[in-house]
Amino acid sequence: MHRLVPCFAFAVAVVAAFNGPASVGNFVLLGLPVVFFLIWAYVPRVPLWALTLAVLVPVVAAQRSGSFEPLLFDLSLLAFVVGRWAPSAAAAVALGLLTVSGPIVASVIQDPAQIGVGPWILGIVFPWLIGRAICSQATLAAQLDVTRRELAEQALYDERRRIARDVHDFVGHGLAAVMLQVTSARHVLRRDPDAAEEALLSAEEVGRRSMQELRRTVGLLRRDDEAAVAPPVPTATEIPSLVEHARAGGLTVDLWTRGDLDRIGPSVGTALYRISQEALANAARHAPQARTVLGIEVANGEASLVADSSGPVVVAAPAEERPRYGLVGMQERASALGGELTAAAVPHEHDPGHSHHHRHDV
Repeated sequence: MHRLVPCFAFAVAVVAAFNGPASVGNFVLLGLPVVFFLIWAYVPRVPLWALTLAVLVPVVAAQRSGSFEPLLFDLSLLAFVVGRWAPSAAAAVALGLLTVSGPIVASVIQDPAQIGVGPWILGIVFPWLIGRAICSQATLAAQLDVTRRELAEQALYDERRRIARDVHDFVGHGLAAVMLQVTSARHVLRRDPDAAEEALLSAEEVGRRSMQELRRTVGLLRRDDEAAVAPPVPTATEIPSLVEHARAGGLTVDLWTRGDLDRIGPSVGTALYRISQEALANAARHAPQARTVLGIEVANGEASLVADSSGPVVVAAPAEERPRYGLVGMQERASALGGELTAAAVPHEHDPGHSHHHRHDV
């Protein structure tokens, strides 16, 4: 856009040339603004204050004879340039006031004064205001573009975290249950083949169920049609079924509920289901011989969940070596809905060396 400014300045110079006497000095005064606008448009980093002075001086000087008043349109053009491309609002105001002084000074150096100062001031202020409006719009558009990119990056980051949580829940819970059954089968393989076969069948069932959930997640990621019906997500009413699967996998789990689980909203219900799933997976992974109590209470428009495991633990890697993705995922699910999650491990008071008491509160 700024490359067109010298073209307008040249048109102004041509019109002004037909209104005054022809002389070398006058042609120089008429041509200087065009040259300076051209330099500003094509030479990088030319300061606007230098352009303002370079245009203002020859335009005012050409008004001595009173024959080149159309050249004052260069000041209107200069006001637009200052309003549009000034580096700051303060610079735009200062250079705009300097430009407005042009008609006033021109009327002073003319004797008698023949310039309508008021109309020319309006003819300078109005383009300056247009330039400022375009500048503000461009700045706002740039800020909106930056904000749009930041929101897109945040949405991508949130989606990646959601996928990571879901995949961790599916794989973690399924593998924990499978490993529990395989371990049981290995322990009884020689003395009780029937029990070993039953444990392996249970592991096979859990593996198939985990594969179905993984396929559902992959299907969601690969869907091209956003209008397609999404597969149903688990809710709080499915937690009893989740507990039954954990029991079938060999984990000792008790479930108690207070209130109507059907009153829990879909998003909260999904979060409670996934947190319960991760709590049971942790119990199967770290304390397969422990007794776990899972409790859900719905009251006063709020839902709370407690997962409490007590019993012998399996020695795990040091805390600094474990990524703890499951706990992070549970905390993210609770925080996303405005809830809170606490998790703590407390040594069992009867056997501090080999037992523990682990509790999750949501």
